[in-house]
Amino acid sequence: MPIRRFLPLFLALMAGAALSACGDRREAGAGTESPSSSTSQAGDVAGLDTRAIDDELKAQLENHRRIIVLLDDETALPPAARASASAIGQSLFHDNLERADRLRGLFAALLARPETERFAAIGGRLDYIESAPDLHDADRLAFREVLGDLQALVGKDSSLPAIKLHQRIGEDLEALEEIERNYNREITRIFSRFDATRAIELKREKWDDYVASLRKRYDRDALLREYGVIAPYPMSMADGDREVFGRDLPAKTVVLSFDDGPHRAYTEEIVAILKRYDVPATFFQVGRNLGRLDDKGQATLGPLAGVTRELIAQGYTVGNHSLTHAQLSKQTGDALRSQILDTDTLLRDVDARRAPLFRFPYGARNAEGMRILGEAKLRSVMWNIDSLDWADPVPESIVQRVIDQVHKEQRGILLFHDIHERTVKALPQILDRLSAEGYQFAAWNGRDFSVARAARSQEAAVTTGYARSWAIVIGIDDYARWPKLRYAGNDAQAIADTLTGQFGFPSSQVIVLKDKEATRNNILAAFHDRLGHGGLGKNDRVFVFFAGHGATRRLASGRELGYIIPVDSDPTQFANDAIAMTDIQNIAESLEAKHVMFVMDACYSGLGLTRGGNGASAYLRENARRIARQMLTAGGADQQVADSGPNGHSVFTWVLLQALSGKGDLNGDGLITGTELAAYVAPAVSGISAQTPAFGSLPGSQGGEFVFEVPAGDEFLTAGTQQLSTEAIALNGKVEASTPGTGAGQVTIRDLQGDARQVVVPAAAGRMSDRQQAQRANDRGLQLYKEKRYAEAEEAFAEALKLRPDFALAANNLGFVYYRQAKYAQAARWLENTVRIDPSRAVAYLNLGDAYRHLDDVAKAEKAYRTYLELQPTGASADTVREQLRQLQ
Repeated sequence: MPIRRFLPLFLALMAGAALSACGDRREAGAGTESPSSSTSQAGDVAGLDTRAIDDELKAQLENHRRIIVLLDDETALPPAARASASAIGQSLFHDNLERADRLRGLFAALLARPETERFAAIGGRLDYIESAPDLHDADRLAFREVLGDLQALVGKDSSLPAIKLHQRIGEDLEALEEIERNYNREITRIFSRFDATRAIELKREKWDDYVASLRKRYDRDALLREYGVIAPYPMSMADGDREVFGRDLPAKTVVLSFDDGPHRAYTEEIVAILKRYDVPATFFQVGRNLGRLDDKGQATLGPLAGVTRELIAQGYTVGNHSLTHAQLSKQTGDALRSQILDTDTLLRDVDARRAPLFRFPYGARNAEGMRILGEAKLRSVMWNIDSLDWADPVPESIVQRVIDQVHKEQRGILLFHDIHERTVKALPQILDRLSAEGYQFAAWNGRDFSVARAARSQEAAVTTGYARSWAIVIGIDDYARWPKLRYAGNDAQAIADTLTGQFGFPSSQVIVLKDKEATRNNILAAFHDRLGHGGLGKNDRVFVFFAGHGATRRLASGRELGYIIPVDSDPTQFANDAIAMTDIQNIAESLEAKHVMFVMDACYSGLGLTRGGNGASAYLRENARRIARQMLTAGGADQQVADSGPNGHSVFTWVLLQALSGKGDLNGDGLITGTELAAYVAPAVSGISAQTPAFGSLPGSQGGEFVFEVPAGDEFLTAGTQQLSTEAIALNGKVEASTPGTGAGQVTIRDLQGDARQVVVPAAAGRMSDRQQAQRANDRGLQLYKEKRYAEAEEAFAEALKLRPDFALAANNLGFVYYRQAKYAQAARWLENTVRIDPSRAVAYLNLGDAYRHLDDVAKAEKAYRTYLELQPTGASADTVREQLRQLQ
């Protein structure tokens, strides 16, 4: 029916329900109903194919909605993102102008057909515009110009059906004009920037409801991302790989920094004071004080360059403070690059040992300046304690200000200037007070600011800290006298491959025993001979994995004793020819290694495990000095291993492999401890099988933790990237529902006596830098992609790019996720971004060529493919690319 027919109802409900029951009746994220699906014609009326018209109408509405979501409340966006949103909105708006022209042509062609059903076909399209239940009143305004064009075309026909159709369209246009009069400010605000003559005014009272309904379907960040835009997070005030403020230094630790030199007198006086107190310092120097560069970039050094040269020779850190001390946040382009890079050239000419550090004058920086620092591999150093010695003429006042701020902050980077006499007078008093109060003075060590190791021993960092890594991996399927198993050998091989591949265990130090090799004598010899007499050291780690049968025997005392079953054991004699847990305990205590972990994919009881450490941060810091003997088993005595996991693995080992892939890092610090491994695996296996894994520390353990360091993923997604099977994806979904997730504090796990106990997940070893967080987000995206969770993978890769905008790996991976979903235009945008960030990344050109090929852009596809071949003429995909080029020609 014409829109006019329900207009009185709309006016009556102007402050209430939207036009013609056009509230959103679908679940969030559901697709828009197409014109054909809302009519009986279904895109084909008596042989008249209207699918092209239907597709264009749907796309017209889609762009209309996207523009609104992008630009409504745009003032909440950062300036750069606001500009990007406006530019994308412009592009979508002009796309719709071109689409309106195409629709005019399609309708004209339809009306030129001789069949009388042509009017019914057009009526079906009007049915959709007038009464589709999923359209809001503001949605229908997307078709106003289309209806105007259609009315003009129909008016050329004087037949009675055409006259009726013309009248109906006229009524629809009248109703849309009424809707426009009742919606006011918002659409004018959004659309008037494009073309004032096309400003559409809507009813204000229902605008918020309409936008809210759109935001259920569209996310502005996702729309920006589709068009190659991710707004990075605002510049952080915390230390990171790109910038240092000093707030993350250890307690009672400060860095002395001096700006604006070198000075002909005061710099040397300050150095004399520093020597007297035996403290380090960092000097940020202005390039014009050192010399100048000619038109060819050749340096001519001045007399003060000798002061700088002497500073570096005496071990002080010298960094870059711009060429002329300009306010760099107001500069762009070549001028900004000159301020940074010309000074770096001068400093290198003074001494190549200059530090790769930069301090923005006045602390005024912008995103472009930070990008230039990244390209030049310079790190921004700010401060959190300002002496104000540049403004305060009274030395005693400077002293008190600095001491008060240090007491408040407890750590940080102190800002002074070595061009003032008052600084020379205040410095000795400041150093006296701070030294007396036990403060330490940190120096640049090439990576960060740190104090001498002897002074920091009580704050030892949490790292893996191992000299060497060893493993014994056992898997037995082909038992002679016990029931044969299916997956134990495959489980063992997968664990061995993970240790040597992902975690870098040397293959010569990973002992693999499978089937007939896994006799009792060979297993014990691996421990006693290969490890006991093979060079195992006190700072080494040993990982032991066993997949096979386990058994439990009740002793005369009533206590249970567990066994692992070697391949040559006799079920009637396993008390004599199997390996008892008491033997394992003795082996664990006799090994010289710092940390040993046993993971047993077998079910039995009788270990007598002790409780683990409490997981506090102080405990973690001591981890490098504490012995660890930990064990994780697949289940108890009355249970059977679920030998039915995906990819030929038991359920227990499959979950273990997922944990080791990074999911077991429950506190997000890039390390997986033995406790975290158990806290991930045990609840997951219990949740998806009848097994109840057990975990604890063996006698002799001193509360230490076995530690895996999660490696950074470096995989660039391509068409050749393997994804998980449907079975594996389904199981991982169940696992995720059962695991505690990142940030979990305590997890309930059973010990081998069957008692439930709370295990505390260790606190994070320290704050991760932006670069590390970006890597973790990218790694998470890879996991999600392999599980075909594309929307979540998009979010993860986008998070990585917010943290690190120059992350080519994440840009490629985001582009490929779009490609995998057949969103080829979005894929091309992000792959273009990738090659801008890293022009030498061959795989990105391969993906880019594939995207353009699907977009039928032959010229760009050929260019991308040829660039790939220039970079990788013998690459794995070279033959495929040559075939693609042949087909494009």
